[in-house]
Amino acid sequence: MSRKSKYYFLSFIKHDFKSSITVFFVALPLSLGVALASDVPLISGLIAAVVGGLIVSVVSGSHMSVSGAAAGLTAICAQAVTDLGSLQFFFWAVSIAGIFQILLGLFKIGGFTHLVPSAVIKGMLSAIGILLISKQIPTILGYNKPDFWNDTLFNLLTLNHIFGTLQSFALSISPGIILISAFTYFLFWVLEKYFQRITRIFPTTFLVVTLASGFAWILYIFFPSPLQIDASHFVSIPKDTIQDFKLNLFDAQIFNSNIWRSAVIIAFVASLETLLSLEAVDKMDPHHHISPQNRELFAQGIGNFFSGLLGGLPVTSVIVRSSANIQAGARTKTSAFMHGVWILLAITLAIPIINKIPYAILGVILIRTGYKLANPKMIVALAKQGREQLLPFVFTVGSILFTDLLIGVVIGFVYSIFFIIKHTYRAGYTYRVNQVGHNPHYVIDLANNVCFLNKKKIMELLDQIPEYAVVEINGEDSVYIDYDVLEVIEEYKQKAHMRHIELSLSGISKVSVLRHH
Repeated sequence: MSRKSKYYFLSFIKHDFKSSITVFFVALPLSLGVALASDVPLISGLIAAVVGGLIVSVVSGSHMSVSGAAAGLTAICAQAVTDLGSLQFFFWAVSIAGIFQILLGLFKIGGFTHLVPSAVIKGMLSAIGILLISKQIPTILGYNKPDFWNDTLFNLLTLNHIFGTLQSFALSISPGIILISAFTYFLFWVLEKYFQRITRIFPTTFLVVTLASGFAWILYIFFPSPLQIDASHFVSIPKDTIQDFKLNLFDAQIFNSNIWRSAVIIAFVASLETLLSLEAVDKMDPHHHISPQNRELFAQGIGNFFSGLLGGLPVTSVIVRSSANIQAGARTKTSAFMHGVWILLAITLAIPIINKIPYAILGVILIRTGYKLANPKMIVALAKQGREQLLPFVFTVGSILFTDLLIGVVIGFVYSIFFIIKHTYRAGYTYRVNQVGHNPHYVIDLANNVCFLNKKKIMELLDQIPEYAVVEINGEDSVYIDYDVLEVIEEYKQKAHMRHIELSLSGISKVSVLRHH
């Protein structure tokens, strides 16, 4: 046995075995919940978890990151399934998104997330959180039909839905499911506040799912009629779970433009969520490993390619699973790999146990996840930073809720660019005026970077300087001065001479002025 193999073996025995079990108990209900919110078969969430464990962890260069189906993609997936009208087309989009990610990794474009303003990223995550919460409200109230809030957050408010859907919704509310949902919330609160010693050994999510499911089955067995609980309120995964999701590689529908559009959106958001999660994981890592971004994108692309082929949801690095992995004491990526093994064994051997979980419990877990994405404390902190941060955030959230994610992010990005242009327009220079005898003395200090956007403001300043003034333009501290600005200053020499202005320049390159005759 080589030294490296021996290290991995001993690390697994001492640390990674326990942490892999912990991550498994966190990942199992989350995978089911994400699939539920994405409007795909529940098995698709478990397939993504297996791929994230068995494939992504092997290719990835991260020691602590754990991949699987992510809550941040639920709104995109649900919308894609609706738009494409076919699970087959959706899984094609997931595989194509994986190819895009592979290319991003190979061409080393992993740093593109740094080009997206943080306010837009926070707005995107908050909008996803709001959508995630809104879609689970019917679930925790016992509404078990698929036509409620199946499009956007405000689908309910359209005239063709509001009366019929609300009436159906009111008749389908289950007192028993509301009781189970309330009990689930209560368990989370009690365990996290009073039983921290136990939750250090057993994950809170695992304990909540186990206890709440037991409570639900007591109600279902002894009080089914008065509490209106029936079998449709529980997870239902067919015993024959290995469904045939193989894609026809020669299917002409692959050239459907909607498939490629969905693939681009999935690739963008999955990459963004992965890289943001990876950055957070590296900060939490007690061993201070640095994960290579481009290799991670390549690994996620491989994972998404195979996840789509197998009928799974898109895969990303997931902060919830990764943080659980770190807190459980993981040392190597063997933990992430083994959690995929445990998920695969659960699919193979434990489907009857999984089918004992009520959908309402998964809904509660997802609402808590959505709340963390759209955390009010984060929004308040953002508002305190000023409207330059708040307005792009608000525009991004509103645009995503009323349109879709891609359009919303683009609108938020463009609005952020507006603020950049606005500040750049104002910040090209500073100036002060001193009185020297009877003549004013203007000292104009150009900024570190002066671009063409500053051209108009500089021209306005120079044009308002009176005759016989003394003008000093200083570019010594400038790293870059755009040609357009240099041209304005060069042209001003002639104007200054004609207006008896004493002009001196320092750090300003001389350029030839192009004239059109």
